[in-house]
Amino acid sequence: MEHVVDLHIHSHFSRATSKDCDFDHLYYWGKLKGIHIIGTGDFTHPEWFAEMCEKLEPAEGNLYKLKAEFAAPMDELLPPSVRNNLIRFVPTVEIATIYKKNDRVRKLHQLLVAPDFTAVSAINTRLERIGNLKADGRPILGLDSKELLRTMLECDERALYIPAHVWTPWFGLFGSKSGFDRLEDCYDELTPHITAIETGLSSDPAMNWRVSQLDNLAITSNSDAHSPQKLGREATLVRAELSFADIIGAYKTNDQRLAGTIEFFPEEGKYHADGHRACNVRFTPEQTAEHDGLCPACSKPLVVGVENRLAQVADRAPDVAKSSRKRVEYIIPLAEIIAELKGVSSTNGKAVQAEYHNVLARLGDEFSVLRSVPIEAVHEAGFPLLAIALERMRSGNVVRDPGYDGVFGTIKIFKSHADRHQTTSQLALF
Repeated sequence: MEHVVDLHIHSHFSRATSKDCDFDHLYYWGKLKGIHIIGTGDFTHPEWFAEMCEKLEPAEGNLYKLKAEFAAPMDELLPPSVRNNLIRFVPTVEIATIYKKNDRVRKLHQLLVAPDFTAVSAINTRLERIGNLKADGRPILGLDSKELLRTMLECDERALYIPAHVWTPWFGLFGSKSGFDRLEDCYDELTPHITAIETGLSSDPAMNWRVSQLDNLAITSNSDAHSPQKLGREATLVRAELSFADIIGAYKTNDQRLAGTIEFFPEEGKYHADGHRACNVRFTPEQTAEHDGLCPACSKPLVVGVENRLAQVADRAPDVAKSSRKRVEYIIPLAEIIAELKGVSSTNGKAVQAEYHNVLARLGDEFSVLRSVPIEAVHEAGFPLLAIALERMRSGNVVRDPGYDGVFGTIKIFKSHADRHQTTSQLALF
């Protein structure tokens, strides 16, 4: 069976997260989205770990499920079309490390995936000697990332370590602000234990395939969700038995079990292009070079984005052969599509949310709607404009406005309001 997996999320104990980042709402939105395996996030936080122990129970294959007493009330709120979707949880945490190596201060984020609560307890016991795990769901530790990897392996070799959003300027392994040029520069003799990386929202697999040192690694994607509604912004597709060993084995071997990823269009990520948000300056790599990396408005250094930084590290041309690579599917979140169709900017308005739930009630979970429900079936269900939008999205026929320096980019279905109006008018004629 092919599972949709989203391992990188956060709880309500992380900074800048929704109060709804609890297991009840993760379960509810996971079913709406069509995600099968969800990371718990934040397992180092003592109060969140207590919630994990209270609300989750062992399921098949060393996975975890929401206890029936908590799941049943949420199922009552779900439309029948998604109520039977499978949801399983895996213990995960994102950890920030800040340290000095090779004469530079490094600020890296990494994702740890543990096989069970016993391993979580062992990891937490070791890490609480190093830093304050109560301060934030994503703890900040003054620890070399290599030593964090070593600690995890000493606690349980079944655990998985993934460098998170590796190209992000501020906290990525290869980021322009504090990153490295090679994996070995960061992990030294422990480099063979790095079997997977996370692309982040601002890059996609095709961009990463330009870097030969990543050839044998699993290229994975996750949402980094700070609210349940953001689950599945990106995800990884795994064909495996319903067990921790088989699913995580795909990340450790990059074999046929790791089928591919579901991706943002990378331009939508908030660090794709170069720029300076304070001055509303957004540059291509060529423009950055022309200005010697400085903002033309204030003369301060520009934030070098993912596209530019990746090109600096890459040793292959952008048109590198992709035929032997994994499957990649690009999506726009359904609520964003509906908001554009309605001509509004917010995805949280009543009209957008009502239509979102109406679509799911008739057609199934969000990933099914975005990826696999036949276009004709969307028409027949009473959503002709959405059918046109999905057809354009699936073919990559979208308008891309790149993000930069912390500002999300936008991906649009229609080139302009006039384009949308003309399409709507044509549909009205029929």
